Amino acid sequence: MNTFEFVPAHSVAEAGELLTANEAPAKIFAGGTDLLGEIKQGVAHPARLVSLQSIAALRGIALGDDGARIGAMTTIAEIAAHPQIRTRYTALAEAADSVATPQIRNTGTLGGNLCQRPRCWYYRSPMFDCRKKGGARCFAHDGANKFHAIFDGAICPAVHPSDTAVALTALDAQVATESADGARLLSMQDFFAAPGVDVTSENALRPDEILTAVIIPPTTTNLRSVYLKAKERQAMDFALASVALAVEIADDTIISARIALGGVAPVPYRAHSAESAMLSKGISDIDAEHIGRLAVEGATPLTDNAYKVRLASSLVSRAVRTLLSSE
Repeated sequence: MNTFEFVPAHSVAEAGELLTANEAPAKIFAGGTDLLGEIKQGVAHPARLVSLQSIAALRGIALGDDGARIGAMTTIAEIAAHPQIRTRYTALAEAADSVATPQIRNTGTLGGNLCQRPRCWYYRSPMFDCRKKGGARCFAHDGANKFHAIFDGAICPAVHPSDTAVALTALDAQVATESADGARLLSMQDFFAAPGVDVTSENALRPDEILTAVIIPPTTTNLRSVYLKAKERQAMDFALASVALAVEIADDTIISARIALGGVAPVPYRAHSAESAMLSKGISDIDAEHIGRLAVEGATPLTDNAYKVRLASSLVSRAVRTLLSSE
């Protein structure tokens, strides 16, 4: 492990300045549950860690008629346990509750969960100079790829590991950021960066930019959401595949539907064809198995992960049945 400097920031502006001061390679330190692992594995080599733990403005959950605002330093455990999040934004609470272990949920933050790096073993090993680390080759394509992408993986098939990202995508959330150039509000689609945009990064944050909060639109009594996750072990494991489904129902008719898949692509994956097939349909006319099949249309599995196609399809079908049967 290389020597590094640990510097607490007391404001978002100060954090941004510290990230670019003296041109020293620096990283944000939130909960540290992912970053410290990268440093120990020899994947990340920061000269400075900029801690956000002293910035009280980045913590907390505020709900009102205009929706919800969740500070980036709010812990995963706080989100999972919040009664109004569980009621209004059920998929997010369920996703938060599925993250790792109680110890990690009590330390890990929402911002950190969204910005965590992939768990691809080639990326995580200092022995492989893969594309995500600036190399010229992806070792997963012709190697061990059981846990890799079945969508959009031509450049890099490492899947995004965040559970909350999948739920927030289905809930049409936005990410608030701040930098010396001002504040930005990005959709989940614009926040996450596919390998074709920048293979070495998973998001659109600039070098001095801080993720400050997540904004979720207001809900109605007609909105239902659910998060389902399949994993090899029941405790402390990442998704083999996951789905977040959010539907709005009025007069037994689906007036909006958003389906996001996790564990199957480098960023949270929207199943647009499956969503379209649900719109304006009566709940009794929805064929859950058909929606599941549509959700995985166009999948291109690798040698060891074809099982994900059926698994993701089944999760989508189950999510549809779960929400529509509750009406």
